[in-house]
Amino acid sequence: MASAQTQGTGEAPLSGLRVVELCEEKGAFAGKLLADAGADVVKVEPPTGDATRDYEPFLEDRAGKERSLWWWLYNTSKRGVTLDLEQLAGREVFRRLVARADVVVESQPPGRLAGWGIDYADLRGSNPALIWASITPFGRAGPGSQEAATDLTLLAGGGIAWMNGYDDHALPPVRGGGNQGYHTGCHYAVMAVLVALVHRDAGGPGQFIDVNMHAAVNVTTEAGSYDWLVKRREVQRQTGRHAAYRPTMSTQVRCADGVWVNTGIAPRRPQEFQVMYDWIAELGKLEEFPEAAILEVAGQGGEVMLGRLEEDEEMQAKFAAAREAVVFIAGQLPAETFFHEGQRRGFQMGIIYAPEEVLEDGHFQARGFPVEVEHAELGRRFRYPGAPWRFGRSPWRIRHRAPLLGEHNAEVLKELELSGEEASEAHGSREESRR
Repeated sequence: MASAQTQGTGEAPLSGLRVVELCEEKGAFAGKLLADAGADVVKVEPPTGDATRDYEPFLEDRAGKERSLWWWLYNTSKRGVTLDLEQLAGREVFRRLVARADVVVESQPPGRLAGWGIDYADLRGSNPALIWASITPFGRAGPGSQEAATDLTLLAGGGIAWMNGYDDHALPPVRGGGNQGYHTGCHYAVMAVLVALVHRDAGGPGQFIDVNMHAAVNVTTEAGSYDWLVKRREVQRQTGRHAAYRPTMSTQVRCADGVWVNTGIAPRRPQEFQVMYDWIAELGKLEEFPEAAILEVAGQGGEVMLGRLEEDEEMQAKFAAAREAVVFIAGQLPAETFFHEGQRRGFQMGIIYAPEEVLEDGHFQARGFPVEVEHAELGRRFRYPGAPWRFGRSPWRIRHRAPLLGEHNAEVLKELELSGEEASEAHGSREESRR
C-alpha cells in the first residue's frame, strides 16, 4: 500500500496556490480536491468547530470532534483556523487572509457574507487578482437562491434520482450514495477555478464564480434532460444501466461463481460479433448456444445502428444475439476470468464490487489508490482512498490528515503578523471590539 507521505518528491500541480475555504458540507470536497493537489488550503471554522465534525461515522463508534470519519475524509491536506466571523475582530482576520489569497471557495447562504461586509464585492478591491468561487444550491441570485437544499433534494430536483433505480417501477427512485449532488457541484467549482487561474495567468483579472449546484446536477443527466427538452420524452430508470425512453436489455448478470458483473455495451460491429463467436468457440460451447449462427452471420455484415433498432428487425436479431452471447459466456466463467478475458478482447465489462471491495482490487492496488495517512496524535495510520487522477510529472498526494480544531491558529496568524490580542479577539475569546 502506498504511503500518503512518500508518493513523490516533485512539486505538486497546485503547489504555491493559496486558498481560503469557508465551506460546510456542501463545498468541503472542492477544498479537498485543491488541497490534495498541492494548494495551501486554509479552512476557516467557527470557534466551536465546523458542524461536520459531529457527523458520523466515528472512529470506534465513539463520538468526538476529532473522531468523525466524515471530517477526516473531506479535509485532508488542509490547514485549519478558527475565526468568529460574527465578531469584528474575526472578520478583520478573514479580510487579511483573503487579501493574500489566490482563491476563495465558500458555500455560505447567499447574503450572509455580504451582511458581514466580507463578500467578494467588499474584498476584491484589496486583491484584484482574487478568484472567488461561491457554491450554493441554486446560485447567488434568482427566485430560488434562498431555498434550502440537501444532497437528496439536489439529486431529485436535478433529475439524477429520477434516472436511477430498478426496472421494477413499483420501487421508488434511488438516490446514489456518497454526496453525489454535492460532489458534482464541487467538481464544477474546481474546474471553473482552474480555468479562471489559466485566464489570470494569461494576463486577465480575477473572477467571481457563481456555482449553481442544482444546475450542475441537471447538466450531468446525460440524455435525460435533452430527451425532455428536444422531444418531450421522459426517460425511464433501469437496473444498472443508462436510463432510456424505451427499455434496453439487462446488463447485470451472475457469473459461474455467483458474483455479479456488468456486461457493458453489447457488441455492435462485425469484428465484435466475430470476436464473441470465437470466444464461445474457444470455450467449446457453440453447440450449446442457439444464437451462434446469428453471431456468425453478423460477423460478415454491417454495423448495428442503435438509432435504427426500433425499425430494423435484422439489427434487432443481431443485437439480441450479441447480448445473449455475453450472458451465456458469463455463466460459464468465474467473474475475475470473465472480466479480464472480456477486457482483453476489447469489451467494457466489470465486476460489481461492494464499496469495501474496491480497495482490495488488484488494479486499484497496482495504481496505489489505497494510501496510508498518519494520525500522530493517535499513534496510528489509517487507510484512505487515494488519487482520483495521476500526473506524469507532478505528484498528487494526501500531505497530512485533516486539521484538529484550531490546530493552525498560531501558525496562520503569525503569517498575518497579528498581535496576541488581535489573535485572541479573532478566535472569539473576547467581546466584540467597539469601533
